[in-house]
Amino acid sequence: MSLNSSHGGTATAGRPHTHEMVVVHRVFRRESALLPRLVRAVPDGDTARAARIAETLGDYTNGLHHHHHAEDELVWPLLRTRAPRDEALVDRMNEQHQTIDDTLTAVAEWAPVWTRSADGISREELALALEAHRTALLAHLDDEERAVLPLVAEHLTVAEWDLVGRRGMEGIPNAKRMLALGAILEEATPEESAFFLGRAPWIGRVLWRAVGRRQYAAHLRALRAPLDGE
Repeated sequence: MSLNSSHGGTATAGRPHTHEMVVVHRVFRRESALLPRLVRAVPDGDTARAARIAETLGDYTNGLHHHHHAEDELVWPLLRTRAPRDEALVDRMNEQHQTIDDTLTAVAEWAPVWTRSADGISREELALALEAHRTALLAHLDDEERAVLPLVAEHLTVAEWDLVGRRGMEGIPNAKRMLALGAILEEATPEESAFFLGRAPWIGRVLWRAVGRRQYAAHLRALRAPLDGE
């Protein structure tokens, strides 16, 4: 889909390009599928490997938290005001966010237990909690892309929508920015990649080309190597 098109509708000059949210959602879909596999691939007692996966899990939950917080703060209130006939949909989005938060509570309870011991029982409990989380997450992402993004394109300004993206990125530590960009670009089309790189500051584009691409590739090799034989 063209990044100059509003998701689910016809391209309209001066309206938000909501397809960028679909690209971000793609990251959460992929990572939420990988995380339980990465957890299960850790051998019993390998606490060093467990700690590395737990760090990746923490990056994922932090990114998802800030993504949803930006929507809660900047999108739902505007849609309630400007699209009152769709208030039930906004209520459903809020309820789904809460459900996702509840699934992450279970993840947060098991992650430190498993990280300390890397034992089989806590490993499986954490993997099951992550799978339950993914089920809730996918239902929400599907709903949002189908029903909410067309409303965003109709009722939010470009500046209001751009603020949502910036607010979501603000929660990512500077040291993790290249990894976050790599995660977005990993499955992006050339057009999508050009769009996201075009929105990055000049120094960010320079750093990505100079070191970021290699840094992300090395990160993937180290993180996903145990899955290669599956």
